[in-house]
Amino acid sequence: MSLTTVAELRTALGVGTLYPDATLQEVCDAADNVLLPFLWNNSMPTIAHSNVGTVGTLYFNDPVRDFFYVGQTITIVNSGGKYNGSKVVTKVEDRSINVTTDHVTDSPYHPINPYGTASGTAYTDFTTIPAIQEASLMICVSIWTSRQTNTGNGMNPDGSIGSMYAMSSQLIARVRGLIAPYLSPNSMVG
Repeated sequence: MSLTTVAELRTALGVGTLYPDATLQEVCDAADNVLLPFLWNNSMPTIAHSNVGTVGTLYFNDPVRDFFYVGQTITIVNSGGKYNGSKVVTKVEDRSINVTTDHVTDSPYHPINPYGTASGTAYTDFTTIPAIQEASLMICVSIWTSRQTNTGNGMNPDGSIGSMYAMSSQLIARVRGLIAPYLSPNSMVG
């Protein structure tokens, strides 16, 4: 479920039924894709994988021994079709874990680009936090406005002046005060 619903975005924009739900849902999903990586969650980026028989190994840049544990069910995404989905951790080493896969042939260590994600149980439901919901809605409105106007300082539908920087790093900077208590230390590099 998106942090901002189609109904919320439709109301905020005041567009009534002018645009189909699918068009507005694309904007809601894009806002999630922008915002969620900045929020602290129970996940680690997967950088590579290998496979021997039905034992798949996922590799990480950071130590994972205290992050994952044997018997834990994790959700893996963007790490290859044979790895994606819910998997049970069968072995944990310093920077790798083993899971059971449905590979039929062995495969050597090879990188995952862009990185995938391995997530444990989520302890926070961001859809219930008003500050996160407001930040998401603000990002949705910014994305929508950028889609509807040119970025050459034209006039936006709300009468404000457009900006060529609307989709730059300023997008998150505008909502950083709302999301500050929930920012992941991993997103604050640089």
